[in-house]
Amino acid sequence: MAFSVVVLAAGKGTRMKSALPKVLHKVGGVAMVQRIINTVEQMQASAVHLVYGHGGDLLRQHVSGNNLNWCLQAEQLGTGHAVQQAADHVKDDEDVLILVGDAPLIRQQTLERLVSVKQQCDLALLTVELPDPTGMGRIVRSADGNITAIVEHKDATDEQRAINEINTGMMMMNGADLKRWLKALSNDNAQGEYYLTDVIAMAAAQGKVIQAAQPDEVVETEGVNNRVHLAKLERALQRWNAETLMHGGATLADPARIDVRGSVTTGSDVFIDVNCVFEGEVTLGDNVVIGPNCVLKDCTVADNAVIEANSMLDQAQVGEACTVGPYARLRPGAIMHKAAKVGNFVEMKKAVLGEGAKANHLTYLGDAEVGEGANIGAGTITCNYDGVNKSTTQIGKNAFIGSNSALVAPVSIADNATVGAGSVITANVEDGALAIARGKQRNIANWPRPKKKS
Repeated sequence: MAFSVVVLAAGKGTRMKSALPKVLHKVGGVAMVQRIINTVEQMQASAVHLVYGHGGDLLRQHVSGNNLNWCLQAEQLGTGHAVQQAADHVKDDEDVLILVGDAPLIRQQTLERLVSVKQQCDLALLTVELPDPTGMGRIVRSADGNITAIVEHKDATDEQRAINEINTGMMMMNGADLKRWLKALSNDNAQGEYYLTDVIAMAAAQGKVIQAAQPDEVVETEGVNNRVHLAKLERALQRWNAETLMHGGATLADPARIDVRGSVTTGSDVFIDVNCVFEGEVTLGDNVVIGPNCVLKDCTVADNAVIEANSMLDQAQVGEACTVGPYARLRPGAIMHKAAKVGNFVEMKKAVLGEGAKANHLTYLGDAEVGEGANIGAGTITCNYDGVNKSTTQIGKNAFIGSNSALVAPVSIADNATVGAGSVITANVEDGALAIARGKQRNIANWPRPKKKS
């Protein structure tokens, strides 16, 4: 069924105390309004009409969509007025789903439920039941269960105030009906605004059938008014993410201490310790262990690999049975093949570590290719940058690089070669050779130590 979406995102969000438009604040690493757009695009919406106002230039810089239509609300004169800005783009023969841009946790399954309800009636509302609905508009139903009105708290009778079902502001209706009702809206009220909820009374007066759908959790419909609300929704989303990971075969040391700002795919028997952050697209194989306080971004970690505490992986590939860390950093282009190892305070950038190769301590490997079985001693660096250009260091199979060596690229260390500790290597080293490049040691007998001047 063809339908379009109107997203109301024009508010400033004064209570956020921010120069950033409210709907650009992030939940799970994604701007609130972008998260909503992503959700409806998964439902194959024909178009998304984004009603914007405050911070329009920033919104255009940071929000995108395949069928996104920008509708400016220059003055904020109420929710009805906001939808009016999109009315000219709405087709008469399509249904229109209206969403609020500051309720980012609305789930696809909930919206599909609302769409399904709309197919059985003229106007479908998304409602929730609250234990304390004070201050909220109540949903009034007839004896047969059809919705007849939304009554604001201040206008409700005692009997109506006992109703726990409230309106969320999200609804779906036919395009022609919507446009007709929008034209009939009045701002004859204390605020001088056009309220979208007034269309409910119009629909009921015309004998339209109005029904409701409800989400699985109330938090899906909650909007963000300030940073306290933002933090609440962030934790709700992370709870959902944690539950998804556990259902998928991962053990979390503490489900309350994990942050997923993208998507994580796991194999079976994965273990994730506390305070780990996952960004972008992360894939973890079977039996992977992630230690505490790690950050993984847009990377893959193969079966049986171990990422030890306080390590950072960014656009890296970790092979089967590899070990990373603790305190290691794999930057973009880092590739570790099977059973390779990098230890504490090792950094890799655009470097390949061959099968079984290892760099256990205090090493920088940049623009380097390290052969299988090679050993990189503590304190070794590849000097890959001359101030203008980057050059490559080649280290062959089973090569041994002594501690505190500097390999000045472009340079090649052949298979089975050895570099003596403390060497500065500027020329190629042949297969099986020993290279030593350091100043000659002198021992001076009876050296008089300096004395403190009086």
